[in-house]
This record gives sequence, C-alpha cells and structure tokens, in this order.
Amino acid sequence: MSVKVVTDSVADLPPEVVQELGITVIPLNVRFGQKVYRDGIDLTAEQFYRELTSSKVFPVTSVPSPATFATAYEKLAGETDEILVIMLSSTLSATYEVAVQSIGLMKHKCRVEVIDSRSAVMAQGFLVIHAARAAAAGATMEELIEMVRRDIPRVDLRAAFDTLEYLRRGGRIGAAQALLGAALKINPIITMKNGLVEPVARTRSRKKAIEQLYKFIASYKKIEELAVEEAACPEDADSLTDRLGGLFPKERIYRTKTTPVIGAHTGPGLLLVAVMGDK
Repeated sequence: MSVKVVTDSVADLPPEVVQELGITVIPLNVRFGQKVYRDGIDLTAEQFYRELTSSKVFPVTSVPSPATFATAYEKLAGETDEILVIMLSSTLSATYEVAVQSIGLMKHKCRVEVIDSRSAVMAQGFLVIHAARAAAAGATMEELIEMVRRDIPRVDLRAAFDTLEYLRRGGRIGAAQALLGAALKINPIITMKNGLVEPVARTRSRKKAIEQLYKFIASYKKIEELAVEEAACPEDADSLTDRLGGLFPKERIYRTKTTPVIGAHTGPGLLLVAVMGDK
C-alpha cells in the first residue's frame, strides 16, 4: 500500500490536484463573531471577501481540533499503513503541534509522520504535490521524508500587499512595520524565512510591487514549479501570469486564490508568487 499524504487548507492546493493525487486536506477555521466556517468548505474565497468588507467584526482563525485530525488519520488507516503529514509552518500556527498530538488519539495501528513545511500557501503546496506524486509512484516513507526535507529550502515566495494592517492585527508581523507602511502608503513585499513572515522590500506603487514579484521569479536559473495566487485582485494575477509565461510554460503555472484563512491575515489585494527551484 502506498503512503497517503495529508496537509492543511493553507497549502492552497487546487481541488483538481487534491482529487487527482488523493491528498487529504484538513481545513483550518475562520470565525466571524459567533459564525465558524471550515476553510474552503463552508466558506469560499468570494464569500469570505464579501463578508470581510461588509462585516463590522474582524475575522479570526483557529486550528483544527485534535478530533478532526484523528478522524482523518483513522479513515486513511483503513487504506494504508503509513501516513505522511505536511503542515503549515509551526511558527505561524499551532496546526503542526495539533497534528502531532492527534496521533495519540488513533485507535488503529498506523505509522504517522508529521513534517513542518516551514512555509505556507503554494510554497507548502509544492512540497505536498511532490510527495503525493512520489508516494503514488511507490516511494517509501523514508524516501518521502528525505525528499520533503531536501525540498523545503528550495521553495520560496514573495507577496505584495496593499497594506500590512491585517498582518499587524493578527500578530504575524511587528506593529512598527505595519504602521510605517500605512504612514507612507507603500506597497510592502514579504517573504518567509525560517517559517516566519518577514518584509523584504517597500515599493511606492502597485506597479512597482508587481515588478518586484516578476524579478524575483526571473532570478531563478531553474524553475520546477510556479504559482500565482491572489486575494480579490484577479486582474493583477492574470497580467502577472501572462508575463511569467515568458519565463516558464504558462500552462504549467498554477493560478489559484488564497484561502480565506490566509485572507483573514492579509486582507484583499494580496498578490503572490510561489516557486520551487534553484537560483
């Protein structure tokens, strides 16, 4: 029996990829006041941004319950003896810790290994996709773990924001950076280093911010996977995707929307590129 692969909804995997590769996706939760939604199941990206702009309540996110993980593990235990779990960066969320703790709730014997991706969005998603493909081809658990750990330093991302205010509210970036960005009306660009969100540039216009995203991808000498993601700014994403088609086959570029859980921390206007490759 092949190893089964599990991840969380922050990986932003396209539904067709999830179905094709048999990946199990555990949804995080988004809460508006007393309303709790399972990420990507009870609340689509379009519905989320409509509520975000109309609601007076600021959304908060929460990790899946241990029971949610245990139920998923138990179901897969009926199909395999080994499960590989690739989670959102543990420095951003407690999802990794819950995924590990939930193993002890299982009633059926099954090996479960949990890896901290140190990343998020499709940078995390690429690790999951490659692992699922290798698992389907017959790779052992040890081979998969070695492959994922080898690829973690090879995934990266850049994201352009209209504002850092949402990250500040969620505690994902220092208040000083957010206030500085608001005062200067800049378009900040962030990345992830060692699992943490960090600013890398400040641009004076949306156009220049998008140019920074393009130059980041152009700096790669070898690109294996590429994605363009957006939060309520499809025109910018489409334009960037068309341009990146000159660097990488356009038909192979994943064009996705960021999950509501990400949107709760970034707000609308987020545009990002995720890549797996070598500089």
